Amino acid sequence: MKIEVWSDYVCPFCYIGKRHLEEALEKFPQRDKVEIEFKSFELDPSAPVNTENSIQEILAKKYGTSLEQAQNMTDRMSQQALTVGLDFRFDTNIPTNTFDAHRLTKYAKTKGKEADLTEILLHAHFTLSKHIGDKGTLSELAKHAGLDEKEALAVLNGEDFSQEVRMDEDEARQIGVQGVPFFVINRKYAISGAQPSDVFLNSIQKVWEEENQTSPLQPLGTEGMACDENGCEVPNSKE
Repeated sequence: MKIEVWSDYVCPFCYIGKRHLEEALEKFPQRDKVEIEFKSFELDPSAPVNTENSIQEILAKKYGTSLEQAQNMTDRMSQQALTVGLDFRFDTNIPTNTFDAHRLTKYAKTKGKEADLTEILLHAHFTLSKHIGDKGTLSELAKHAGLDEKEALAVLNGEDFSQEVRMDEDEARQIGVQGVPFFVINRKYAISGAQPSDVFLNSIQKVWEEENQTSPLQPLGTEGMACDENGCEVPNSKE
């Protein structure tokens, strides 16, 4: 089973949704048969790498609200994060552009470190208040994921993996992704948003059962005479 996850590193619900999915998979008996692939999605491709504005100021401008209302929004997000064991620190959060972070993740994927780096980047942004748009910071985080720091920095200083990021974003538009997180299970079912873990578990179990059932047909009556690979056996006649 394959689950594709479109998300962004500055999306709080993407981190919460990731935890909900992980909680569901912990209860799924066939967890070892599930492959997770992270797909790139930028909430704001035009966002500057460096800004003097706080996340509250950015949200207030985006939604046309007061700073106090924006603060209330981030407080509510922090409370939701706590329910899954995450510590969001919006007061020291550093807004930035995530394109390079996504490129770095594509590089990490070639080294088998995609999942590790994804978790590290989310934690770095929301809990550690790291500047994940800064190339130096990103290369240091790559090292924590078990990647070569110099090689990661070389990737970041060039244009490598830009096309792979754009392909993910193009694919998101083609299948109708309008917000993240967005989860696609076996290209058959889609889950939009940070749904409760039970929703993920029920969906995963449903797909597993549908794709692993031996036959979609329900038997009627008892088994009659038939032939198989071993031949045709004639049952003994009843006296």
